[in-house]
This record gives sequence, structure tokens and C-alpha cells, in this order.
Amino acid sequence: MRMPHPLLLTLTLYLAGLGAAGQFSKLAVSFVTLTEVYAAQSDAVLGLAVSLISLVGLILGLVAGIVVSRIGAKRALVAALALGAVVSFWQATLPAFSWLLASRVLEGASHLLIVVAAPTLIAEATPDRYRPAALTLWSTFFGVAFAVTAGVAPWMMAQGGLPMLLGAHGVWMTLACVAVLVVLPPAVSETARASAHLSIVRRHLTAYATPGIAMPALAWLCYTLTFVSVLTALPLLTQGAAPGWLATVAPLVSIAVALTVGVAVLSRRAARPVVVLGFGLCAVVSVGILLVGFTTLTVLLLFAAMALVQSAGFAVVPQINADGPSRALANGALAQMGNLGNLSGTPLLIAVYQGAPVWGPVLFLVLAYGAGIYLSWEIGRRAVAAMEPAHRFR
Repeated sequence: MRMPHPLLLTLTLYLAGLGAAGQFSKLAVSFVTLTEVYAAQSDAVLGLAVSLISLVGLILGLVAGIVVSRIGAKRALVAALALGAVVSFWQATLPAFSWLLASRVLEGASHLLIVVAAPTLIAEATPDRYRPAALTLWSTFFGVAFAVTAGVAPWMMAQGGLPMLLGAHGVWMTLACVAVLVVLPPAVSETARASAHLSIVRRHLTAYATPGIAMPALAWLCYTLTFVSVLTALPLLTQGAAPGWLATVAPLVSIAVALTVGVAVLSRRAARPVVVLGFGLCAVVSVGILLVGFTTLTVLLLFAAMALVQSAGFAVVPQINADGPSRALANGALAQMGNLGNLSGTPLLIAVYQGAPVWGPVLFLVLAYGAGIYLSWEIGRRAVAAMEPAHRFR
């Protein structure tokens, strides 16, 4: 069967990624309405409905990688999109809160399989010259989905309330599922169907001792520790001086830099040095923040620097993992560490701010980025050395 054009294939998988991010954003941006629908629940308990997907990802990230490597990336992706569509349509009926929580667990499994299978497919099905750009585009799916949801959710809820928003997400997931079935040929996932001969327990014990799997995941942990936490804590960090638009514009700046500067750099350089460079620039900006504080300019510069880590974070996976199963497991570990960073970054940053408002947050950032530099360079060096000569990226 003829392989679809790389752009069509990438955009099809990107649609799936937007649907996966929508599983977070649909409740995050409609949280006020959610509190009105489930008024008997406290805000803290309702917050669990939003964050439960992250908890599922933290616990089962590597399991998702194993599942994808065993059944094939396309099969896993189609199943995950179908499950996500069914769950969203069910949520649109506004079930009892206990059932809503149960649905979020199922949605967490769907989300995990999507974010593991889709970049694995992109890495396998796109030619070498298109792969960095395709994976850079993929890296923007989360921010783009949140921006789109924030833009359309108020209108949708004004027309049909929360059920309309949740139902619209179900429609999106259905269309993405059909698009994947139509566009991606079966041969795309053949190399990912190799048997994952190690048990789940052994995978968890050995994954982070395997440089090609550990390096992208640990680098992503260092990145996610700071991305969401800085956005969330902006009112504290800027002492209330941040303009209202900054939390919206900063991620968009990161996306724009990733799709321009990131793509340009990755077309000429291997991804691992770009990750190291990105962390280095982040550390430099963080030191500058110690001198002038968290201002509009320094925050935008920080997110622009983080864009290099974002754009190269997924691109490095196929460069230091030679086969489909290894890439699937690496993407699963990346998802696992990303969820750990998202969950723990904000409370850690706020805690150090309360202990030392001036230098505490800067120290937190410098330590995270310094760890990112060391882990990306040292573990990445071992991963490159372990690759077959024909696959090495120098």
C-alpha cells in the first residue's frame, strides 16, 4: 500500500494529539461550570476530576509503552481514540460524580495510548528529513489544544452548556479515529508490533537504566517541572504585576519559537545538543531573573528558551532508539515523567517561593535546568554510544 504524504500523515496524527490534549482542557477551561453542575462536591474534589488523567499517566506511562509495542501503534491509537470518543459522549450526559471520576480513569488510559502511539508512528512513518519538523509540530499539541479550547468553550457552553462542549470533544475524537483509519496504512505499525518480551515489572525496573529510554524522559521531567508551575505561579512570582494576557501569550510564544527556530535548528543539528542548548539558555535567563525579577520580558524570554527543549524533546526519541518497541517505551516513559513534572512542579515552586520569595524560585529553576543539561548530555551520550553505527547521530 502506498504511504501517504508525510504532511498528511503528520497532520492526521496531530488531530489525534489535539483530541488527547482536549481530554485535559475541556474540564480545565470549564472548571467554573463544572463546580456549578456538581455543586455538592468541594473544589478540591472537583480538581481531582481534572488531574486524574495525570495520575493515571504517572502510574501507567510505561505500561502504555508496553501495550503499544505489543499490539502495534496504529491499533493502539485507533482503540484509544474510539475509547476517548465513547467516554466523552458518556460524560456529556453529566453522570453522577462517582461515574465521572471512573470515566476520567478510562480517559486517562485513552490519553496515554494516544500520546505514546502517535509520536511513535510519526517517527516511523516520516522520512529522516521531515521527522524533526513533524515531531516539533507534535510537541505543540498541548498548548494549541488549550488555546483553541479556551477560545471556543465559552461560546459552546453559552449555546448548550457543558454537555455541548463534552459532546463536541467526542465528535472530534470520532473524526480523528476515522481519519487515522483512512489515512494510515496497516504497514505503518508493523515494526512496532515486535514482541515486548520483558514483563511489565522488569520493564519498570530496567527502563530508566536504558539510556535511550531514560534520557528523553528525564529531560522532559526537568522541562515539565517548570513550564506549568511558572504559568500557574505567575501572580506570585511577579507580585501581581504581570499583565492578564501574559499567561496566555507565554505558551504561544513558546509554540511560535518551536515551530520556527526549533524546526530550523533541528533541520541542521541532532536533537540531543538542541535539548542541552535549550536548557542552557533557560538557565541563563533564570540567572537574569535573579537580577531583574520576573518581568513580562524575562518570562517571555524564559518560554522562548524552553521552546528549544520542547521542540527537540520528542525529536530525540527516534535518534537514540533504533526500533519501534524501544521508541514506544521511550515515549511511554516520557509521558510518565511529564505527568510527574506537571503534578509536582507547581507545589514545589510555590513551596520554595514561600520559603524564599526572592531567590527560591530562581534556585528551583536553575537546579531543574542544570539537571536537564547534565542528564541530557551524559545519559544521551551513553544512548548514542549504544546505538548501532548506522543509526548514530553525532
